[in-house]
Amino acid sequence: MLTQSPYLLYSDGNGNIYEDTSLYAIGREGWDAFPVEPEDWIELPEGGNLYELPGRKAIGIDVESGEMRLCEKGWAVAAFIPPAHTCLYLAAFETEPDAATLPLFCYTAAGWHNNQFYVTAVRIENDIRQECSGYDVEKIEQGADQLLKAYPENRLVRHLMENCCQTYNCPAARNFALGRWECPVPVSPACNANCIGCISFQPQEESIVSPQDRLTFKPTPEEIVEFAVPHLETAPYPILSFGQGCEGEPLLMWETIQKAIVEIRKHSDKGNININTNGSDPVAVRQLCMAGLNSIRVSTNSARKHIYESYYRPNNYAFEDIIESLKVVTEFGGWTSINYFVFPGVTDTTEEYEALRKLIKDTRLKMIQWRNFNIDPDWYLGKMGIAETGDLLGIKQLMELIRDEFPDLKYGYYNPPMERIKGNYAMDFAH
Repeated sequence: MLTQSPYLLYSDGNGNIYEDTSLYAIGREGWDAFPVEPEDWIELPEGGNLYELPGRKAIGIDVESGEMRLCEKGWAVAAFIPPAHTCLYLAAFETEPDAATLPLFCYTAAGWHNNQFYVTAVRIENDIRQECSGYDVEKIEQGADQLLKAYPENRLVRHLMENCCQTYNCPAARNFALGRWECPVPVSPACNANCIGCISFQPQEESIVSPQDRLTFKPTPEEIVEFAVPHLETAPYPILSFGQGCEGEPLLMWETIQKAIVEIRKHSDKGNININTNGSDPVAVRQLCMAGLNSIRVSTNSARKHIYESYYRPNNYAFEDIIESLKVVTEFGGWTSINYFVFPGVTDTTEEYEALRKLIKDTRLKMIQWRNFNIDPDWYLGKMGIAETGDLLGIKQLMELIRDEFPDLKYGYYNPPMERIKGNYAMDFAH
């Protein structure tokens, strides 16, 4: 554990990163910069990356005077932290007026100490399903080729292998190629939300580009069943997940999903059938539960209606619908999670804490997936019209308070397989 704060990092604009030993690295919540306790820094995990932030000057604490000031030596640096880790503080920087909007990544505070990069993060999940060291590129290519040969007419398998796996290096698609764990099942080319930070569709007038292209066709139930049943029957800890980053909203295709689930369950009773969704249609969710849906993960940037709707900009549904969808799955005895986009300075306000407590109680929520929010902090706060953040608890204290009040609520980063849902939640995925 660190006994002092690490030194600030800056970039020279040519891909080289240096430490500034006259400044300690600090963090950011909302618009404001804060000192970070030494115990809130961890070594940059394997699979993490460092980013130069053009047009942005890092803020640090002067080693001599203890005052905050800008680093004038180059551009600010932030870290991308890999899945299973949750950001505690954003990188602290000041943006110049003409700076371009940052792409859709997370921007965690980073520093340097004793020849090691450090980040402000906590490991929230023991599951190793998306660890970089677990991906053998040669085996992935072999697995992808085998799937393409086994299902030559299946458009969805082709999409998952050629686009998701081989073009975008999607971790879930790569695991499917390796015949293990969670298998992605995108189904919907359309969406009923207009999320500010959508990763698969951005209007032309926006200053950012989506990191991937959206699914362009509607899969048939037969295409889904063809590869889903073998995966459930043969994969370790199998999960089928409708609703992926490469598509719109899966509930718009609920009838296709319903038919697929019914047919899948005729051939296999194994595994967890899950949907990742915005939860916009509780009636559709009920139909899916009746067909055999086991779990739901509802994505949200907030437990507060006005913050949610300002970001999602929903069409023909409201925040209340996502709460109702969680209640429906609870009613059927299913597993409920929220995919909670963590943004220091918004997620850990006292108002958000109270709203999250209410959501957990009202829905009898089973799990929070504390996910990093991939978005330019200044752009997000500006788009949302958030000028003041109010009283802040800190992400770590928020997690501790919720855990103390709701000891049965699980924390994590991924959808759990049935083995965990049924009670062995702490199972070791390394084996």
